[in-house]
Amino acid sequence: MKALQITRPGHIEIIDAPVPEPASDQVLIRVLAVTTCPHWDMHIFNGVPMFPGFELTYPYTLGQPGHEACGEIAAVGSAVTDLRAGQRVCMWRDQGHHRPGCYAEFVVADAANVIVVPEALAPEACASLELAMCVSAHVMYAERLDAIAGKRVGVFGLGPAGLVCVQLARAAGAEEIIGFDPLPDRRTLAETLGADKAFDSASAEATGFSWRGAPGALHTAFDCVGKPDVVHHAMDVTSHLVVLFAVQREPYVFSPHHWAGLTVAGTQPHTRQAAEYALARLKTGSLDLRCLVTHTMSLSEYPRAVELLTKGQALKVAFVVNFGTCRD
Repeated sequence: MKALQITRPGHIEIIDAPVPEPASDQVLIRVLAVTTCPHWDMHIFNGVPMFPGFELTYPYTLGQPGHEACGEIAAVGSAVTDLRAGQRVCMWRDQGHHRPGCYAEFVVADAANVIVVPEALAPEACASLELAMCVSAHVMYAERLDAIAGKRVGVFGLGPAGLVCVQLARAAGAEEIIGFDPLPDRRTLAETLGADKAFDSASAEATGFSWRGAPGALHTAFDCVGKPDVVHHAMDVTSHLVVLFAVQREPYVFSPHHWAGLTVAGTQPHTRQAAEYALARLKTGSLDLRCLVTHTMSLSEYPRAVELLTKGQALKVAFVVNFGTCRD
């Protein structure tokens, strides 16, 4: 088979490798489509650790950092009884960057890490289920606190995660959803997907937003950026709950004016239940992941894909694993 390998920062090779064989509790997947997870791709391709303590060595693990994939089961291990060859599945859990990844024609996955998806969904329309699972875990947490239905919800950052969050909050019954992002195309898409309003992060509407506790303030906010100025803004304009979805790399200041009634929640556990939650919304059409894919390419175009992500010119890139020519 062929697989992508980042050989050193800024460089890839398409490697010929043996088709892997599944262990007894694993399945072999023929990859149909795999989507970028932008920050992972940008950091690892450019040789920058994703967060403190994350070590990078090159050549990087074959097929990594690809982990959002849809494919067809080609073979099952001897102990796998609930899956069969020919089924359409998605990866719902990242298996870790020490294991061969999904930027390849075939990948081996633990049977517990895949979920069956309808064949009626195009591979590009469900490959990002792993991202949707991650966001769903945080939305489900807020639902358990009665912090979405009938509430005013803010989503800070309208990249792929934020756009998923907008849709899930709408499906969960939010009374009003306000998005914040500097890029106009993303604000427009957010409004198409269910946001009532989407403000430029630097605009007067955003910077002058109602202070927490005042009329018009947010009840609940989701941070999908991970930068101190964004999190501090969310804390300042949210009365009850701020959920930190994005990777957090720096400390924040919890000030005295945040003390009265504000809860700040860190990352939530990734579970099969959250994957099933996301899949149920895909099936009903209340979650659209295909709209996140702004470009479709072959894996040989990977450097260009990362360039588009870095420039903010792509939300997600889907790779159809045929090593052919690019299709925009």
